Amino acid sequence: MSKQGVPIKQIVKRTGHSRKLVRCVLRGQRSDMFRVRQSSLEEWLPWLDGRWDQGARNASALWREMRKKGFRGQIGVVSEWARRRRLAERADQSALPRTPSARSIARLMTLARDDLSKSDAVLIAAIESNVPDLVIARTLIDDFQQMIRSKGVAELDA
Repeated sequence: MSKQGVPIKQIVKRTGHSRKLVRCVLRGQRSDMFRVRQSSLEEWLPWLDGRWDQGARNASALWREMRKKGFRGQIGVVSEWARRRRLAERADQSALPRTPSARSIARLMTLARDDLSKSDAVLIAAIESNVPDLVIARTLIDDFQQMIRSKGVAELDA
């Protein structure tokens, strides 16, 4: 992707890997590239989604059911899946409990994504889903901050 001119930020978004890992690979400091490891849950995901939709939200109970059916993974894998599923559901809820102040939104928009807490990340996702123009603004802010850090005067006109 880098050879095609895709910026590091887009590579991070597309691959889901950290910015640090992407930079290390591009600089040649890592030779293992991006190993994609298949999750032990991969074949169980349709079953888990079905049970979740039926109202089974307890990760321990789901794991015990899976063990009876032949699942060989650990409880932590199912617990992490359930935690992420809950976070995704919270982020999908379009209505925020209260509208954050303009100052809070500005602070969150200027922080690096890696520095956000989980609750701030969920809040940003909800804000960006309700106000799509803020996604563009955040991208511009990130690009500007990167330009300042790298002292890239050439991009200033754009």
